[in-house]
Amino acid sequence: MPGFFTFNIGVVFFLVVFLYIMASSFRVLNEYERGVIFRFGRLAKAIINPGGEGNGPGIMILLPFIDKMVRVSTRTIAMDVPSQDVITRDNVSVKVNAVIYFRVVKAESAIVEVEDYLYATSQIAQTTLRSVLGESELDTLLSEREHINRKLQRIIDDHTDPWGIKVTVVEVKHVDLPSDMQRAMARQAEAEREKRAKIIHAEGELQASEKLAQAAHIMAAEPITIQLRYLQTLTEIGTEKSSTIVFPLPIDIISSLTNRRTESP
Repeated sequence: MPGFFTFNIGVVFFLVVFLYIMASSFRVLNEYERGVIFRFGRLAKAIINPGGEGNGPGIMILLPFIDKMVRVSTRTIAMDVPSQDVITRDNVSVKVNAVIYFRVVKAESAIVEVEDYLYATSQIAQTTLRSVLGESELDTLLSEREHINRKLQRIIDDHTDPWGIKVTVVEVKHVDLPSDMQRAMARQAEAEREKRAKIIHAEGELQASEKLAQAAHIMAAEPITIQLRYLQTLTEIGTEKSSTIVFPLPIDIISSLTNRRTESP
C-alpha cells in the first residue's frame, strides 16, 4: 500500500510537470502584437505559428526551456517630447515642446538593434528638435510650422529606420516666448494694425475724391443738377428734425423779371 501511494504521487508529479511544460510552450499574440523569439540566445528564424504568419498574431508554439519570446506592440505610439531650451538663428531663447507619433514596423530590429526603442526614439526626437529649430529664425518658427514639422518627421524617421521604427507625424505643440519678446511682438502687431488702418482710410479718401471729381464734371456740364442737388439737401435737412427753411429766390427768376420790366413801354 505505501508503494502504491508513492507511485501515485510520482504520477501526479509527472503529470503536473508535463502540463506545466505544455502550457509554457504556447503563447497567444493579439492582432496588434508580434513576437521576437530567441533560441539559445540567438534570433530564431523558424517559428511555429499555426494561427498566423511569421511571428504573429495567433498561437505561438515554443520549445520549453529553449525558446524565449519578447512581445512587441505594433500600434501607433504618441510620445510627448519634453520642453526644450532652444536658441533660434536670430538669438532668441525659446522653450519648445512637441509630440511624435510612431510605430514598430520590424519587431526584430526594434529588439535586436537597440536596447530600448522607446527611450532611444525619445532622445533622438529631443536632439533633432533642438538642432532643427536652432537653425530657424523666430518668424519662421512661428509662421512656417508645417514646413518645420515635415522636416522634423523626415530627419527623425531617417534616424529610427534601422531600428524598425516608422515615424508618421511630428507636431510642434507650443512655443514659449520670453515676456519681453511677447511685449515687443504685441507692439509690432499693434503698429501693423495701425498701418493697415491708415492705408485703408487713405484708399477710401482716394476713391471718394475720384467720385467727387466725376460728380463735379457732370454738374459742370449740366448746371441744373446743382439746383437739384440743392433741393435734395434741403429735403434731407427737413426730414431729420423740425426746422424752418428760408427758400431763397433763384437769381435767374429775378433777372428774367427785371428784363421784362425794362422791355415793357
